[in-house]
Amino acid sequence: MSEMVIVLLAGVAAGALNAVGGGGTFVALPALVAAGLSPVTANASSTVALVPGTVASAWVYRRDLAPVGGTSTRALTVVSVIGGGLGAGLLLTLPAVSFDAAVPWLLAFATVVLAFGRHVSRVVSDAKGHAVGMSPRAVLIGQFLLAVYGGYFGGAVGIMMLAVWSIGLGLDTSAGNPMRVAQLTAIYLSATGLFLIASDALSAPSVLITMLVGAVAGGVAGAHVARRLPAWLLRSVVLTTAVTMTVLYFLRG
Repeated sequence: MSEMVIVLLAGVAAGALNAVGGGGTFVALPALVAAGLSPVTANASSTVALVPGTVASAWVYRRDLAPVGGTSTRALTVVSVIGGGLGAGLLLTLPAVSFDAAVPWLLAFATVVLAFGRHVSRVVSDAKGHAVGMSPRAVLIGQFLLAVYGGYFGGAVGIMMLAVWSIGLGLDTSAGNPMRVAQLTAIYLSATGLFLIASDALSAPSVLITMLVGAVAGGVAGAHVARRLPAWLLRSVVLTTAVTMTVLYFLRG
């Protein structure tokens, strides 16, 4: 199988994963490194290549968007844009060694929270006698930190979003998935603007375009499939992706 076919298929898989539950970066990044790009350039290029796919997915989900907690969609998106741009700037200026060491543990934490977050939230709510809920300010602070991470590295940031909303707001995976895709799009668009100006993301245009085309196809198909999946099945897919990505990243480390 030729190198460009592998890149194309990786783009399709990454776009579909981002639409369904997250983790597309973990497919796109190794494929770009295998195609000859340096790790930092591959990281920037994967973000650029996956942007059109997330935009396409967000368009499919546009009628399913619902506010997260008491936070407006506009405020959440503004925070995502600012954080994504800041994270992209950090990628281009800081060494990645210490942050990379923390990524598997962040993923493991997000996976555990996704698996048990809503149950824990219900138990705490029953014990306190009222619902547990993050304040709008807490939601925005959490989203800003996640957006910085998303702009810097991006791997499984969507999974982490669902994890935070699950334990902090008791939000179901299927209900939060459209907003997750919308915020992932905001983060990627912000980071892409900086990467196109200040990185070597365009150093291999044929590789970039090939992955981009695949990601668009995967993003549209994945979003249509996800909208038709029962809530329990979508949650299972997201959890399976989270567990798989966590294990693979620990093995890589």
